[in-house]
Amino acid sequence: MNKIYTGVFPIAPTPFKDDGAIDAESQKRVLDCMLDQGVDGICILANYSEQFLLSDEERTELLDLCMDHVASRVPMIATYARVSPGIAATRAKQAAQRGAEMIMMMPPYHGALLKAGPQGIKEHFTAVAEAAGVPIMVQDAPLSGVDLSIDLLVRMAKEISGVSYFKIETPQTADKLRALIAAGGDAIAGPFDGEESITLMADLNAGATGTMPSALLPDLVKSVLTHHAAGDAVAAEAQYANILPLINFENRQCGLRACKAVMMEGGVITSDHVRHPLPPLPTETRTQLLDLARPLDPIALRWGR
Repeated sequence: MNKIYTGVFPIAPTPFKDDGAIDAESQKRVLDCMLDQGVDGICILANYSEQFLLSDEERTELLDLCMDHVASRVPMIATYARVSPGIAATRAKQAAQRGAEMIMMMPPYHGALLKAGPQGIKEHFTAVAEAAGVPIMVQDAPLSGVDLSIDLLVRMAKEISGVSYFKIETPQTADKLRALIAAGGDAIAGPFDGEESITLMADLNAGATGTMPSALLPDLVKSVLTHHAAGDAVAAEAQYANILPLINFENRQCGLRACKAVMMEGGVITSDHVRHPLPPLPTETRTQLLDLARPLDPIALRWGR
C-alpha cells in the first residue's frame, strides 16, 4: 500500500449492443482507447459504467474481461456499492484477487431511509478494507444522500488501514478537499475529485492530486494536471478554459450518455445504447455535444476511424 496513485483515472463505460446485451468486443476497444488516451489508471464498474443496471453475473463477467484485457498496463480501480458489508467485502476481495489495485465505494445506503450512521459507515469500510487488502477510495457523492463529515473521513483514514483515498464530488468540493487535507495530513494519500472534472482547477488549487472524469476526453484533462503540477498556472487555466464548455455540457446535459455518443461517433463502440430507465440521448443534444467536441479533437472522437 506504499504506492501513491495520482493523475487521471477515468471511468470506463459499459458498452451494450442495441438489444441491451453486453458488447464484450466493444468493451475491449473502450479499454484500448483509454490506454491510448494516456490515462494513469482506469476505474471500472462505477456509476458511469451503469453499475446499477448490471446483474451480479455481468459484474463478474466485466471484472474478468477488463482485468484480463488491461493486463496490468495501468492500475485498475473496481467500484462496489452494497448495503451489506459481507457482500461488499466478498466482492472487493474478488476484485483484488483478480488484480484490482484499489476499491472505490460509497457509504452503505438504500433509498432515503436506509442509511448507516457514522459508526455503521466506519464498520462497513473496515470490513471491506480488511477483506480486500488493497487501498480503499471513499466516494463522497450526493447520490448516496449520506453526509460524510470531515471528522468521519479523517477518523476512517487514521483508524482503518487502507482507507487513504477520497473522491470528493459534493457541492463546494474544493473547500471540502482543502479541509480534508488540512485535518488528515499524511493519512490522506490521494485526494481526488470527480463529477467529470467540472470543478478541476479549483480542486487542484485546493490540493487534489487526481481526478476521475468520464472517458470522453481524459487526454485533454490530463494536460491540465500536467501544467498545474509543473507550476504553470497560466497554461493549466488556458487548457481548462478550452475544454470546460464540453465538460459542462457533458455534466449538465448528457450525463454518462455523452461518452458513449462520442465513442460511437469515433468508431470505438458499435452502439451507444443505455439501459432502461435511462433514455437515449436526444438528437438535438447529440448534435450539440459533437459540435462542441470536434474542434477539441479528443482521441475518443477519432480513435476507430
